[in-house]
Amino acid sequence: MSRVFLKALGVGAALTGGMFLANTSKSSASDDAIHPTHLHWSHYGAMSGFDYHSVRRGFEVYRTVCASCHSLERITWGNLVGTALTEKEAKEYAADVEYPDDPDSQGEPRTRAGKLSDKLPAPYANEQQARAANNGALPPDLSLMVKARHSGLDYLFSLLTGYVKPPAGSPEKPGLHYNPYFPGGWIAMTQALHEEGIEYEDGTPASISQMSKDVSIFLNWAAEPEHDVRKRTGVKVMVVLGFLGLTSFYWSKTKWIVPKLRRSYYAPGTTGPSH
Repeated sequence: MSRVFLKALGVGAALTGGMFLANTSKSSASDDAIHPTHLHWSHYGAMSGFDYHSVRRGFEVYRTVCASCHSLERITWGNLVGTALTEKEAKEYAADVEYPDDPDSQGEPRTRAGKLSDKLPAPYANEQQARAANNGALPPDLSLMVKARHSGLDYLFSLLTGYVKPPAGSPEKPGLHYNPYFPGGWIAMTQALHEEGIEYEDGTPASISQMSKDVSIFLNWAAEPEHDVRKRTGVKVMVVLGFLGLTSFYWSKTKWIVPKLRRSYYAPGTTGPSH
């Protein structure tokens, strides 16, 4: 019996060791990037909303720098009204873009000026064109980038500000750029933001960290434009539930106290219960 137990124990230890080694190797293979530092974003509080000055500046960065390679497929010009643009500005930006229209009476294709219901234009007509222009790499759509990446905003900010020279002795990879926050360390996207690379209309100094912060917040808004409405709705719901709770407590303590304390008992010789 002891030999059987020892054999079973040995097999179990071997399997456990194998699983540990497998998990360790898997973790080391995927955990080959620096984890971004957790930053305290102003809209992370339960009662906090987006900084729309930063959202507006972030749209400037996206339109000037990022839009040449990356799309925002889920955002229309109308979505930007009241957040990143005024209605007049949104209409003017949309009108500068040509969109496909219904064919004419001869069946020839036509184009029209954009309107608020149109989505922001994509930089490339199709995936093949995008890859051909970026050495085979496909620039991802940024609509849900904050949701699609672990650590979200922290990752985007760290990635945009994290371009450095590769470590000494690291083999060069033509067409790639070193960024320790990207898995594997090498990324096809070149450093896009540079000091004073754009000129903010509000006069904010356009440092790399400022532009990275603004465009990250803008992309966070693009991923969840209902963010502020959802929080306001949550506050209203909690206020209503609190009022209903207090009302129920008051009703329970005043209106139901008599029925709760009333006791019924049966007295022999009577025709019904007594109170």
